[in-house]
Amino acid sequence: MLFGAHCSTAGGLARALERAERIGADCCQLFVKNNMQWFARPLSPNELAGFAAARSSTRLAWVFGHAGYLINLAAPASARRDQSVESLTCELERAEALGLPFLVLHPGAHLGAGLVNGLRQVVRGLDEVCAVTKSCKVRIALENTAGQGTCLGAHLKDLAEIYHKVQRPERLALCLDTAHLWAAGYDLRTAAAWEKVVEEVDRLIGLKEIVAFHLNDSKAGLGARVDRHEHIGRGRIGLEAFRMIVNDPRFEHLPACLETPKSEDLHEDVENLAVLRSLCGAESKLRLKALRVGPNKKKGNAADRV
Repeated sequence: MLFGAHCSTAGGLARALERAERIGADCCQLFVKNNMQWFARPLSPNELAGFAAARSSTRLAWVFGHAGYLINLAAPASARRDQSVESLTCELERAEALGLPFLVLHPGAHLGAGLVNGLRQVVRGLDEVCAVTKSCKVRIALENTAGQGTCLGAHLKDLAEIYHKVQRPERLALCLDTAHLWAAGYDLRTAAAWEKVVEEVDRLIGLKEIVAFHLNDSKAGLGARVDRHEHIGRGRIGLEAFRMIVNDPRFEHLPACLETPKSEDLHEDVENLAVLRSLCGAESKLRLKALRVGPNKKKGNAADRV
């Protein structure tokens, strides 16, 4: 895997790339607008040029987006549900303008309407968004969730149902979060347990649809349905689970971003990245080195390898 982190865009979108470089990341996840606002003004030519310049000057192999937290496609029909569709459309258009390959999205919460109704709303919402953005190349990477409250996506079969019922499944992809898998009841601590998760994804959706990982340990217990991220190796999942995951050759080319707690100087990201890299075997480290793209090397856009 290629390791990185979710980085703040405070001060401008390009600042996220600068922060990723500062921590020694191979990849970067960012919000394409303020994640706690519904909409944003269009990106100016200067902003786009500045982002493109920052992107080309970094060694980052991957840069991708994460959708804002207000978006809830699973909600019952309401003004806020309509805003969610419009907001996701806005974010996809911004991601397209920035040249990002995909945007990670939480499926949403049914808010008491029930699982069946919630999944139906997500499918409808995705169909609406894809119809409006039919020329957009950015994929929507559905993220599994911890299953807090009425949130959908704790079970991989629910993500599979969304994937197989939308009109344009080629616009979708999958992002797996380790802390969310654990909190939802998927044990990751043994080779057999990890293989069971991988086999379920392959059977329900297909491994080729995985485009990214979120690597987070968990403060919560197995199956607790509580979303509490912890630093790698300091939580309930443990170092040995991450050792298996990061050395899985099936995912060696994919971006894997931290979403762990951090302070302004980002030293926690540096430490967590060091831990992840220390878990890689010698053979894995050689493969990762070959996959990394330097700022002056013309090996094509990493997005083309999805």
